[in-house]
Amino acid sequence: QVQLVEAGGGLVQSGRSLRLSCVASGSLFSIIAMGWYRQAPGKEREFVSSITSSATTMYADSVKGRFTISGDNAKNTVYLQMNSLKPEDTAVYYCYLKGALRQYWGQGTQVTVSS
Repeated sequence: QVQLVEAGGGLVQSGRSLRLSCVASGSLFSIIAMGWYRQAPGKEREFVSSITSSATTMYADSVKGRFTISGDNAKNTVYLQMNSLKPEDTAVYYCYLKGALRQYWGQGTQVTVSS
């Protein structure tokens, strides 16, 4: 089993920054990628960003240039630095880990951006 624990969410004003973290623990074999999705009220969960085991990164168009994903393999941790936050970034942010056999999800952390 794999457990993912997110931290770093909160309430911030538009234009400010937050950094999310996600620590993975448990049976960690063949991690292909880790990353983040988000889900706003009344909307479907959407991809935000990912980083592979070889440090290849991907971003949704809506966050390119504002969000940066990074990883610390030694700590099994992935970070999401979110700058220039906008009210439309308000959502529950979910960490995920893509393994060789299945994908795992964290419980989510709330990010609220006030205008």
